[in-house]
Amino acid sequence: MATAYIGIGSNIGDRLKNCARAAEEIAAIPGIRAGNCSEWFLTRPVGVEGQEWYMNGALEVKTDVPPRRLLDQLLEVEKGMGRVRTERRGPRIIDLDLLLFGNEVIREQGLFVPHPLLHLRRFVLVPLVQLAPEFRHPILGKNMAELLRELPEGEQDVVPLKGSECCA
Repeated sequence: MATAYIGIGSNIGDRLKNCARAAEEIAAIPGIRAGNCSEWFLTRPVGVEGQEWYMNGALEVKTDVPPRRLLDQLLEVEKGMGRVRTERRGPRIIDLDLLLFGNEVIREQGLFVPHPLLHLRRFVLVPLVQLAPEFRHPILGKNMAELLRELPEGEQDVVPLKGSECCA
């Protein structure tokens, strides 16, 4: 079984409830066994103004589901929760990203693993460091903790939601 890491985010409605529901739905996908989940974090939207802050976290899963099928299932969870893709970087009830899939490097139509912006996003790296600080980025060769330390301070707000845990 491969270990995969999934980013979970929401900035519409009850963000915490949306993220927790998504984690539960991911855990219910056949061929997936949910592992650890990060805390939840409030994060300022990146690259846009005038949106609500996001709730973000990450979920570790063990799976025998191939990466493309896993991505398709994540998109189905999004759709089932009411996500409609209308504008790039627009508000979303739920956003699920396949961040890492073992040490695989995949560059296919609509599927990029590791996520191409993972190393630039504090809201992705902070939860990943909680789950797998020593996991090495398969392209960059640095672990998640190193990538987080290399990000400039103060550019992306990530605030832990005290007492929160993923409930997958």
